[in-house]
Amino acid sequence: MEKTNKQVKTWRCIAIVALCALVTVSVLYALGVGWKQAELPAVDGKEMLSLWTDSASAKKQLIEYMNAVTDERGKDYIPVENRIAVFDLDGTLFCETDPNYFDYTLLAYRVLEDPGYRDKASDFEREVANKIVEQNKTGASFSGLEVDHGKAVASAFAGLTVGEFNDYIQEFKKLPMPSYNGMNRGDGWYQPMLQVVEYLQANDFTVYVVSGTDRFIVRGIVDHSPLKVPMRQVIGSDETLVAPDQGDTDGLHYVFDDNDKLVLGGEFIVKNLKMNKVTVIQQEIGVQPVLSFGNSTGDASMAEYATSNNRYKSLAFMLCCDDTDRENGNVEKADKMVQLCKEFDWVPVSMKNDWTTIYGDGVTKK
Repeated sequence: MEKTNKQVKTWRCIAIVALCALVTVSVLYALGVGWKQAELPAVDGKEMLSLWTDSASAKKQLIEYMNAVTDERGKDYIPVENRIAVFDLDGTLFCETDPNYFDYTLLAYRVLEDPGYRDKASDFEREVANKIVEQNKTGASFSGLEVDHGKAVASAFAGLTVGEFNDYIQEFKKLPMPSYNGMNRGDGWYQPMLQVVEYLQANDFTVYVVSGTDRFIVRGIVDHSPLKVPMRQVIGSDETLVAPDQGDTDGLHYVFDDNDKLVLGGEFIVKNLKMNKVTVIQQEIGVQPVLSFGNSTGDASMAEYATSNNRYKSLAFMLCCDDTDRENGNVEKADKMVQLCKEFDWVPVSMKNDWTTIYGDGVTKK
């Protein structure tokens, strides 16, 4: 009997200790310390941004920022639903000019070279395409070309379904880049910036592409590419979409039926640059971004929108095209951007000094 009482007391002590341990673990778990954090794998920014030099200030600032905004116990913590990052395309994620923007070269090819369309092109489309060719040759500037180009793209591809337009873009992407060895038109992704996107996504950021290029062209560039961003998160300049039998009937009075399909309507709506980027971000995303990545004054409003009066810690990065050996750089333009970064407190990114590569192994500038 005595032995049994001792055993009972012993088991009571063990039960009490176990209960105390369980309560302690539960409290620690609720407070977000100890074992809870140990279960979450750390995202190593230095490892994920391996194509950035160790001396790159932009790399250091991005890693410090990420560590701050993902620390649940820190004052700068940002809830996942508010981790929104916006990226320009041309000159930020993708080759900006060779010898011009992707969508400019696409229009010039469609109107002046495509044997299936060049004889059908309108005088206006030829006028715009020839201005692009002249700009490529001499660097001439034409007032209003951005909007005229948008109108010409809309009319030159009118009647194509969205899928047919995408197929056209996929074929154009297979053409070789004029200024580079080992790279086609669809391959011009900045490898270090792809790492940035992956780094953000690994930290539960939602990434949007907000471009001045036609929305469907941007989606065509992103399709079958190393940039893993859903089409619903690709925003650009817009043109109309209609049903082939709709004619002049307003969309309020036409009913889409089983035999219908969507085709490009031929009318240009808006050029998504400058302040228009801010407007479309609010319209389509509805959440103020906390990170902005751009490369020109066309992205200035987007950068300021992300960093002005934001309730969360925010940053804006601007790429500076200062590499003339590996890229079609422009030192004068890069220097101006560096000065703007100082003025507006943006983070400059030197393509020359901050990146160990631009397009990856096997690609060289002619």
